[in-house]
Amino acid sequence: MNFYIYAVLIGVPLLLGLYAQMRVKGAFGKYSKVRATSGVTGAQAAREILNAAQIHDVEVREINGMLGDHYDPVHKRLCLSSEVYNTPSVAALGIAAHECGHAVQHARSYAPLKWRMTVVPATQIASQMLPFVIIGGFIFHITGLITLGILCYAVLAFFQLITLPVEFDASKRAKVILQQMGIIQPGGEAAGVNAVLNAAALTYVAAFVAALGNLIWLVLASRRGN
Repeated sequence: MNFYIYAVLIGVPLLLGLYAQMRVKGAFGKYSKVRATSGVTGAQAAREILNAAQIHDVEVREINGMLGDHYDPVHKRLCLSSEVYNTPSVAALGIAAHECGHAVQHARSYAPLKWRMTVVPATQIASQMLPFVIIGGFIFHITGLITLGILCYAVLAFFQLITLPVEFDASKRAKVILQQMGIIQPGGEAAGVNAVLNAAALTYVAAFVAALGNLIWLVLASRRGN
């Protein structure tokens, strides 16, 4: 395959992903040092937001791991890393509110979240199969496995695509509700939340671009081999 095509489809998404990760670490590192005027920790903000949304069946739990924050819709758990859970920083509040946004989506039956939840099992299977598919398909030239690899990447690309509106909507909800509830103040604090969440959003864009690039590369490679 032409080197330039490979560089565009694989190299560019890789560089975008690295840039996105740098943006996230930079924004979080900067605004995790900025204490919110309200003095509210991530855990406290999460509980306040959930209560305001009349959501009383979601557990707010502390977990280990840097930036491993997530909402678990199956067990209805809002899991916050220790630095977010215990810290009254602008970064922590932005991340906690973002995860609350997912809980609100779940409670309100937000359609893109329901679609993503439906695709999750297929995505997990595709992710587990890919290493074997790629090795068998390209090292041992098993045509059927290459076709299966294309199907796997198609599933992953679709998952990343429907993830975009889910994540963007959660961030939008977070930015609005934090100010409405007075948890962060307009100006510098709001700008900090925007910086953290916008950087995080770029990682989801990068993940979609990477999955799409790999899918196109695999399709072109399979046609070249025919």
